[in-house]
Amino acid sequence: MPSPRSRIGRSAEILAASELGKRGYRIVASNYRCRYGEIDLIANEAGCLVFVEVKCRRSTKFGTPAEAVTPVKQQKLITTARHYLDELGLGDCECRFDVVEVSSSDGRLCVTDIIRDAFAA
Repeated sequence: MPSPRSRIGRSAEILAASELGKRGYRIVASNYRCRYGEIDLIANEAGCLVFVEVKCRRSTKFGTPAEAVTPVKQQKLITTARHYLDELGLGDCECRFDVVEVSSSDGRLCVTDIIRDAFAA
C-alpha cells in the first residue's frame, strides 16, 4: 500500500499533468524510470520535448518547491533525460527542463508555478 507521502506526490503529478494540458502541453510519458533516475512527466509543447519535475511542499519554511531541485537532482534529471532520448533515438530534438511547483495546505493541492526552462543541460 502506498505511503501517504507517495499518494500526495502522485496526486501532485496528476494535478500538474492536468494543468500542463490546459496550457497546451501534451503528456507523452509519466514516471519514466531507468537506472539513472526518474522523470515525473515528459511532454511535448509546440514541438519541444519537455522533461518536467513536479515538486510539492506544505510550506516554504525550508524553501520553495523549485529550490528542492538541487544541482545534484538536476544532474540526475539530465542523465535520465539523455537515456530517454538515446533509447528513442531522439538525440537531435529540441528539449528543455521545466519545474512545476505544487503547494499543499489543508489537504488541498494547488499548482503555484510552472517554471519554464528551469535549468539547462
